[in-house]
Order: sequence, then structure tokens, then C-alpha cells
Amino acid sequence: MEHFKFSKSSEDNLKGVHPDLCIIMRKALALSPVDFGISEGLRNKKRQLELVAKGRSLTNNSRHITGHAVDIFALPNNAISWEFKYYQAIANIVFELSKTLSIEIEWGGKWDDLNDGTHFELSRKDYP
Repeated sequence: MEHFKFSKSSEDNLKGVHPDLCIIMRKALALSPVDFGISEGLRNKKRQLELVAKGRSLTNNSRHITGHAVDIFALPNNAISWEFKYYQAIANIVFELSKTLSIEIEWGGKWDDLNDGTHFELSRKDYP
């Protein structure tokens, strides 16, 4: 099986992200059946307010502001896809690693109010 590696821009998007989340995402990429990249990690409050205004986020208090969240994009066949099945496959790997490494992860694909399959964050309980 091919082992994927993050591009320079994905690695740049991990700057300022909590080290535990970086570990999970890098290991997930190496084990994932689907290539993926990091579209956004740490973001400032101004950017967060812009996303809320555009309806792309529901909160002004995003985990991205503290470096506890990342958004990804799936790259099956070297092209970006928003098909949920790819995000589910990536999430399955992330959850396996979460258990193995004892790093509690929450996935936006399981949320009721907003199905956000691209979003992963460290749990608020373990990472306040």
C-alpha cells in the first residue's frame, strides 16, 4: 500500500496546531486508504468571524482559534472530493489511532447540528 505524505502547504497549515493533533493527522495519513491534505488548522478570530458570517461555521468560539482543530480535504485519485465516504474512511483511521494513542478526537462528521466531515478536533474534556 502506498504511504501518503503531506504537501508543504498542508504541513504549513499544521503550524500552531496542538502537537497531539499533528501526530494523529500525520499517522492517519500514513495509514489512510485515501490521500488527504490539511486545508486549515490554526485560525485567528477575524477569520473565524468571517466564516460564521458566510454560514461556513456555527460558532465564534471555534477550536481552530486555539490550535485544537483541523479541516481536511480528501484527494482520491489526486483530485479533491467532498464525497462523505472518503471522510468516513479517514475518520475510521483517526479513531483507531485515537484509541491506540489515548488522544481523544471528535469528528464533525458525527455532529447533529452540522455534518462537517472535514473537521477533526481534540476533545474539550481532555484538551480544555
